[in-house]
Amino acid sequence: MEDEKLPLTAHLGELRKRIIISLAALLATFAVAFNFSEDIFRAILFPVKYSLDFSVTKMYVRFVPHDKLQNTKLVFLAPAEAFWMNIKVALVAGLILALPVIFQQLWKFISPGLLAKERRYVLPFIFVTTALFIAGAAFCFFIVLPFALSFLLTYKVGDFLMPMLSVGQYVDFCLKFILAFGVIFELPVIIVFLVKVGIVTPQTLARNRKYAVLVAFILGAILTPTPDAFNQTLMAVPIMVLYEIGIWFSYLFVKKKTEISEV
Repeated sequence: MEDEKLPLTAHLGELRKRIIISLAALLATFAVAFNFSEDIFRAILFPVKYSLDFSVTKMYVRFVPHDKLQNTKLVFLAPAEAFWMNIKVALVAGLILALPVIFQQLWKFISPGLLAKERRYVLPFIFVTTALFIAGAAFCFFIVLPFALSFLLTYKVGDFLMPMLSVGQYVDFCLKFILAFGVIFELPVIIVFLVKVGIVTPQTLARNRKYAVLVAFILGAILTPTPDAFNQTLMAVPIMVLYEIGIWFSYLFVKKKTEISEV
């Protein structure tokens, strides 16, 4: 630990410095992403035009064009709606690009409270947290969204109905899902951190699985942009899986810590 405790004003000054650096990185990546916002828009249509096809017996996973949704186009209902959606998708893309810098600044803010040997884990921390967020976003974009949109846009829809999606509502739906899954995939890191500081133990987490299931469905209801149980379940199941992964890694952490103390 640091030999001298910093006053509150010094902590606030350090926090402000880290936030400014993170915002500067986000502004730079936003400027880059904004130049490719049209390409990002075309990519965002992927979940609505393709559905996931897989077979456990034949061992294959592939994306196939969705016949009923191949001609789907986004429309805007207000003069500035398309412009603001360009801003929004560029901002989210810029945020994902700036994640290594943001996590680095987070580490620098909390590192004074760590032991000297623990501060060396800055690169693994940045890599793992960034990779987990991107994995969550990719899982949502390629697995959850095609499945959810295919179900929602074709459920009991006959030849007399055709989906006409507002660009604002569709982009908000996709981006909220992507960001929510990115944050949720950080759950193993959060659990290991809580075990590290002594707030919880792996045994406590394992004993309270039933409450974790309840919390997972509550979070699924809060974080998903729609109130239906279908999308709530799509969020809750990965939360429970990540919870188990976090318990497993926390067991490894405690075991390693015990072996080091015995030596």
